Amino acid sequence: MTKYIYKVTQILAFVPFMAIPSVSLASHIGSLDTTSVTKEEVSIDDIRKERADAIDQYFHDRSMPLEGTGMTFVLVAEKYGLDWSLLPAIAVRESSGGKAACGHNPFGWGSCKLHNFVSYEQAIEALGKNLGGASEKTARYYAGKSTKDKLYYYNGTVVPTYPDEVMAIMDKIESTSTNSEITMK
Repeated sequence: MTKYIYKVTQILAFVPFMAIPSVSLASHIGSLDTTSVTKEEVSIDDIRKERADAIDQYFHDRSMPLEGTGMTFVLVAEKYGLDWSLLPAIAVRESSGGKAACGHNPFGWGSCKLHNFVSYEQAIEALGKNLGGASEKTARYYAGKSTKDKLYYYNGTVVPTYPDEVMAIMDKIESTSTNSEITMK
C-alpha cells in the first residue's frame, strides 16, 4: 500500500496545476473577465481575395504577364481540389509567369504543342481540370494523388528535381505579403 501511495504522489508532483501556489490562484479568481470574446469573421470570399492578391502581387513584383489572373487561379484550384498556389507555381517554373509562354499556354502543357488556348484563363482551366483528375485522358496520373506526385507525373519523370522546384515556388507565393489585413498560408 505504501508503494502505491508513493507512486501516486510521484505522478501528481508532475501535474502542472499542482505546481501553482494557491496564493497566485486566489489572486486571479476574482479578476477573470467574463465578457464574451468576439472574433472577426472571415468569409470564403475574403480568403479567396487574399490568395488571389498574393498571386497577383507575386506576379507584379516580378513583372510577369500573368498578373491579374490570381482570382482565376484560386477559383480553378478550388473547383478541382488543388492547392491554390500549385498552378501559378507551375506557370512560374515553366514560363516565368507567362514571359516565355507558348501562345496562351504558360504551363508548357502538352510539351508546348497546345497553342489553341484563346486566353490564359482557358489554359488555367484546362490544366486545373487535368491536374485535378477530372479529365479521363489524364486521370490515371493525377486523380487522388498528392501535390508532389502530381508534379512528378507532370514533369518529374524528365526533371527529377521538378517537384521540389515547383513546391519551393509555391512556398514563395504563399508567403507573399499583400496589403490586406488577413494573412493566409
